[in-house]
Amino acid sequence: MSRYRGPRLRIVRRLGELPGFTTKPVKRSTPPGQHGSTPKKLSQYGIRLQEKQKLRYNYGITESQLIRYVRQAKKIKGSTGEILLQLLEMRLDNIVFRLGMAPTIASARQLISHGHILLNNKKVTIPSYLCKPKDMVSVAQKKHSRELITTFLNNSTETVLPSHISFNKENLIGSIHSIVNRQWIGLNLNELLIVEYYSRKL
Repeated sequence: MSRYRGPRLRIVRRLGELPGFTTKPVKRSTPPGQHGSTPKKLSQYGIRLQEKQKLRYNYGITESQLIRYVRQAKKIKGSTGEILLQLLEMRLDNIVFRLGMAPTIASARQLISHGHILLNNKKVTIPSYLCKPKDMVSVAQKKHSRELITTFLNNSTETVLPSHISFNKENLIGSIHSIVNRQWIGLNLNELLIVEYYSRKL
């Protein structure tokens, strides 16, 4: 299944706030569709599916990618749900978004694939690259790259950075200090339900 290309506010109205998905304000609080004003009660399967969809849309990943991350999380010692979120949060496109260099994760993915972002002073064009503590994210020295990201930073309303990263706006350099804590992820979802959703599929 490919990435979603349709109306974004429709998804936000259905699933709730997704900070990495869109910056557009939601004017209507009812779910989309003809019967949006009277939402039907979800089954247990429907609840788990909805939680999984929140993760997919927010991080802009495909179903097959998410399955790979779940398999990877299961192999690591600890809470599978929390490790899954950490793996997604440590993707390069998400780190660029968290640093305020891009308004959404999709925009961050585009910046990376177009060669505007450096990781440890080397150009990386793979948005899914998993960053590690002590990695340094910076902007290419090209004038266009720096002007583009400076514009994003000036328009950003996000003032508080998660504790695991820091950013120098003058030099346009971000640093990763540690693995992200669950409290900073800021997504209203239950990751255990996502693990349960895939328990019979994997």
